[in-house]
Amino acid sequence: MIKALFFDIDGTLVSFKTHSIPQSALDAIGKAREKGVKVFIATGRPPAFIDNLGSLEYDGMICTNGSYIIAEGRVIHKNPIHQEDILNLAHYMKSHYIPSIFASDQGVIACGFEEANEDTLSVFSLLNIPVPKSAPIEKALQNDAIQIVAFFNKDSEQYIMSNVLTHCDANRWHPAFTDCIPKGTDKSVGIDIVCSHYGLDVSETMAFGDGGNDIGMLSHAGIGVAMGNASDEVKAAASYVTSSVDEDGIARALEKFCL
Repeated sequence: MIKALFFDIDGTLVSFKTHSIPQSALDAIGKAREKGVKVFIATGRPPAFIDNLGSLEYDGMICTNGSYIIAEGRVIHKNPIHQEDILNLAHYMKSHYIPSIFASDQGVIACGFEEANEDTLSVFSLLNIPVPKSAPIEKALQNDAIQIVAFFNKDSEQYIMSNVLTHCDANRWHPAFTDCIPKGTDKSVGIDIVCSHYGLDVSETMAFGDGGNDIGMLSHAGIGVAMGNASDEVKAAASYVTSSVDEDGIARALEKFCL
């Protein structure tokens, strides 16, 4: 019996085409909640960037790929990035073009976006988020960060993660950037923390995702559902593949397993 649902946002709950949640998904999730099933968001977005859930009702959030978790209206888990990594990246950014967003539970500080290139700008268009105004890198050093959204490609990833962000893991779902979070953290860890908080077993969970940062969650949950718009790698990690977000994929999977 499924007792908890976990949903990625972008490309899973929210369409990249409409920037909204399909009505079929809202209706199906509402039916699940009426049956007593708990509903959680499981996203790479920091809290300050979660503004596209419309009328969806839910019980909590796994934010920043598991480093920040809210349940019952309060923070139940916070795992900030090692300060040494923030210092290292700030130094590296002085000689390399790596626009970065330092996310905390208080908001976001963006650095290096003064000359954002076309690839960087396209990400904000895809997510329907305004391009942030840049602040001096020194401002980022004044706060804790629960995630760094760093705009470097896959070719640079191995060097940067091994030599600059040495206490972090990279969670990539887009070629232009990666979400950097403390080592050993991902959405599957977030599911475990939520389950422990509510006294649930992981076998009683169902997770939905479409991106590379969802792979751990999909393979860990009792039922992992990959959206039809997911890559082959993501689909291989899931126990079931539904249709795309724009083709009522969430409603179809919930009807099959939960309603």
